[in-house]
Amino acid sequence: MPAGLCSIHGQQPGGGKVIRHIVMWTLKEGPDGATRAQNALQVKAWLDACSDIVPGILCFEAVFAQAGLESSCDVMLYSEFASLAALEAYNAHPQHQLLKTRVAPLREARHGFDYQA
Repeated sequence: MPAGLCSIHGQQPGGGKVIRHIVMWTLKEGPDGATRAQNALQVKAWLDACSDIVPGILCFEAVFAQAGLESSCDVMLYSEFASLAALEAYNAHPQHQLLKTRVAPLREARHGFDYQA
């Protein structure tokens, strides 16, 4: 399923359950002087580049906090995977590993939550 068109019923085509993977980051000012808002845009771009790196990604939506709407974090990823194996393949993929090393110096906190629905 393309980014932004995520399932709201927790089922993939064919009726199987999906694995939902949600991650939220609170960012800090960048070591290069970038603001939290600039870092949020960069992190979202890096996440967007991972939206189809392995088979089995059904939904992949990276968003950043928006003025006027409640948020306790700066960037959030909501994604759905066809199976635990697909999520594990995403986690192990070199592009995802690079993303983690890029985000690490920009983050103050990270919260993750995986579940099957």
